[in-house]
Amino acid sequence: MTTTTPTTHTALLPLPTTAARAATTTGAALALIGTFLAWTYTDTFPGDLTVTGYPGGLQVLTLISAALTLLLALSGYGIKGLRWLTPGGTNSPVRLAALGTFLTTAYTVVAVVVTKDDNGNLLGLIELEPGAWVSLVGSLLAVVAALGLPDDQPQDDTATRNALQRFRDSLRAPAPARAEALPSWAEILIIAAAFGVALYVFTYGIDTEYAELFIGYVIAVAFGFTALSRAGLVARVTALTSKHRNVTLAAALVAAFCFPFTQQNEEYALIGANILIFATVALGLNVVVGLAGLLDLGYVAFLGVGAYAAALVSGSPLSPVGVQFPFWAAVLTGAAASLVFGVVIGAPTLRLRGDYLAIVTLGFGEIFRLTVNALNGVSGPDLTNGSQGIPSIPDLKLLGFDFGTSHDVGGFTLGRSANYYLLMLFFTAVVVLVFRRSGESRIGRAWVAIREDETAATAMGINAFRLKLLAFALGATLAGLAGTVQAHVSYTVTPEQYQFAGSVPPNSAFLLAAVILGGMGTLSGPLVGAALLYLIPAKLQFMQDYQLFLFGIALILLMRFRPEGLVADRRKQLEFHETGQLDVPPDTPLTDAAAGTTKAGA
Repeated sequence: MTTTTPTTHTALLPLPTTAARAATTTGAALALIGTFLAWTYTDTFPGDLTVTGYPGGLQVLTLISAALTLLLALSGYGIKGLRWLTPGGTNSPVRLAALGTFLTTAYTVVAVVVTKDDNGNLLGLIELEPGAWVSLVGSLLAVVAALGLPDDQPQDDTATRNALQRFRDSLRAPAPARAEALPSWAEILIIAAAFGVALYVFTYGIDTEYAELFIGYVIAVAFGFTALSRAGLVARVTALTSKHRNVTLAAALVAAFCFPFTQQNEEYALIGANILIFATVALGLNVVVGLAGLLDLGYVAFLGVGAYAAALVSGSPLSPVGVQFPFWAAVLTGAAASLVFGVVIGAPTLRLRGDYLAIVTLGFGEIFRLTVNALNGVSGPDLTNGSQGIPSIPDLKLLGFDFGTSHDVGGFTLGRSANYYLLMLFFTAVVVLVFRRSGESRIGRAWVAIREDETAATAMGINAFRLKLLAFALGATLAGLAGTVQAHVSYTVTPEQYQFAGSVPPNSAFLLAAVILGGMGTLSGPLVGAALLYLIPAKLQFMQDYQLFLFGIALILLMRFRPEGLVADRRKQLEFHETGQLDVPPDTPLTDAAAGTTKAGA
């Protein structure tokens, strides 16, 4: 008879489990109820928190966080239907959700207290209505009581892995054995619902009208998403998306297509268009860095080459070339120019490796910026107007459709920014298709082999130089493609837009960070990383002087706690973690696009 040693579950506070769970549930309920009461006596604070019975502004974030905490706490009672939300355990997710609720509420209270009235005086604690105290005390009770719940997720995440493994086994089992598995139509509906929720969350973040609301949004989303990840729900949805890959891509494109129809503000639609430009360039860089493993610190120069080439031939009155190509010809010109520059720069430098290659590419980026700055008719030929750039780039006209004017589509009005967003979405879809197909090909597997060990790959007969040059050229072409649209979106191109580092993306540092933050070698990682790195500086402009400092702190924390990135593939998790700590489906390829030999023995 085999004896099994039970796993010891410890709590951070010595409280009875039943009492701790009841207090957590009560605290979450109080925090939720408090959002329906007034929080301030005055409407000086943005969002007007003086209304009773109708949550607004930051109250909505506390309401959502408290509702999530309450659902997770109730799932611990074994309520039928709620256990589906927590396949990996309930107690650890409750702690995170409760902490997020408390921090969101506490931040709101502090923001109200330090707000100044019209006379320049602080509002102070006296301006707080009972509703604020009810939510604050309730959220504090929930987070303290949650610390008394036993830890149901040991350090090796055994509970999560076992629950998810049973779920994945049910997905792969034959039809008679899939008693617990959902039908395919239900799985597809879950995927569609997940992308619908993601669209709503993203739209809510872009639509935030003041910095206090956006900061609260970041706190609530960060802790809410982490709680759902610890609960195993994110991994469960990931298992479904891995099973229905084509449906997932279609759902993602449909969700992205719907975004401009939710926007009435041109500024927010413009943010969406710029995010797509940034994300597309980051995905092109992912070919170079993520698949081929080539550290490129001057990649933004290829974006600049495409933008300048398109600006010169798009009919700008200040363009020294003086020609106006149709849009398709301008796109091909920008992509071809970037391709040529990629080959010209890559051919003599790609025999270098590691830090030496990084230094050379950094030098190329600076050479490009200084060169276009010098082509002003004084220091060199008059080609780029020097530091003034090429302004007044006309709006696109494609098949009679003027991208510079508003259009009514199905009762919705799409402005200029929305038009360019949809155009950029088409190019993003093309780049995603190119990345996916190239990554799944024999060439993509060769890139991964070169990335992992170039010497071993060469010994196996792979022409490393030729394939690295191909990756460099492909990445440059994709960047030039995005640059052609960027030139028309921004009306002008200047050398300052294409530097190594700055407070406003895209630049080489932000592009590389987007790939690392999102997850190197994955399809969705750079898109997520680029969206975060563009959206946060755009919404927190008052912190512009400290953006690079905070950006560096965020990268340090990421490298410490999740070095594989926000969206990790199995290869990176095998590299950075023990095999038992994987939180992606076991049947997921070792990259989002390419399968290869596992590095488990490395």
